[in-house]
Amino acid sequence: MAIPHPNAHPSAGAYSNAPQIAAAIDARAAATVPEVAAVTQHYAMLLETRIKALASGRPGPNAPTGDYRRSWTHEMSSDGVTVTATVGTNKPQGRRLEFGFVGADSLGRIYNQPPYPHVGPAVEEISPQFLAALGQVISE
Repeated sequence: MAIPHPNAHPSAGAYSNAPQIAAAIDARAAATVPEVAAVTQHYAMLLETRIKALASGRPGPNAPTGDYRRSWTHEMSSDGVTVTATVGTNKPQGRRLEFGFVGADSLGRIYNQPPYPHVGPAVEEISPQFLAALGQVISE
C-alpha cells in the first residue's frame, strides 16, 4: 500500500481504503502492546538488579544488612495502550544515599553525607539497551 507524499496533489493517490488502513494500524498496535510489555518487564527487572548490585558497596552505598538492597522492587501496569514500569524503594534513605545530604535533618541532627550514586548509573547503563529493544519491537 503506497502512502502519498503530504505535499502531493489531492487527486494523486487519494485514499479510498481508510477503514482498512485504520484496521491494520489497530491490529498492529494491539499486537505490539504485549511485546512492549514483555520488553519493559525484562528491562525493569534488569534495572532493579543493577541498582541492587550498585548499592552493594563502594562506589555506591554500603548496605551491611542487605535490608536496603532487598527493598528495591519493580511494578508493572498497563491500560491496554500504555505500558509503565516503576522501579523503586520504600526506604526513606534512598534519596539521601543517591544524592547525599548536608545540613540538619528534621530531628536537628547535622549531616555531611556524600552522595553514593547507584540509581543514576544503573539507569544510564540500562536505558540504551532498553530503548534499542523497544525500537526493535516497534520496527518489526
